[in-house]
Amino acid sequence: MAEKVKTIEIKNRKASFEFYLLQRYEAGMILRGTEIKAIREGAANLSDAFCYMRGGEIFVKNLFISEYSQGSYYNHDARRERKLLLNKIEIKKIDRKLTEKGFTLIPVRLFISERGFAKLEIALAQGKKLYDKRATIKEKDNRREMDRIKTIK
Repeated sequence: MAEKVKTIEIKNRKASFEFYLLQRYEAGMILRGTEIKAIREGAANLSDAFCYMRGGEIFVKNLFISEYSQGSYYNHDARRERKLLLNKIEIKKIDRKLTEKGFTLIPVRLFISERGFAKLEIALAQGKKLYDKRATIKEKDNRREMDRIKTIK
């Protein structure tokens, strides 16, 4: 009998509010043993995380993966720097965009793939201005109001 697998999907909710998400990439991560176990428990947070390039490689910093509850002295540092795994072509495209002014690379979603690997969805983003954020809030309120009216009728 097939066992039902619990899907893990941790999202960065602030990302779409703070940034325009222009292009998304799916990247693997180099993790330690206790980190993948903690992710499978759902004990991770993307809100303060950011990505950067160094030496032709992409790293994610401040990605919080809490210490594994069953881990002993083998446990990992919760906010350590982790290397992301992407194709060379993707890295070159990202590098070209990051050299332009106003672009940044942010993690959007952390999930477990069908094969059981932890993947991080990163997005090439451009920061929103205050008036853009207000417009986003207004759109959400209007959508919510329209849905409310549809359900009443």
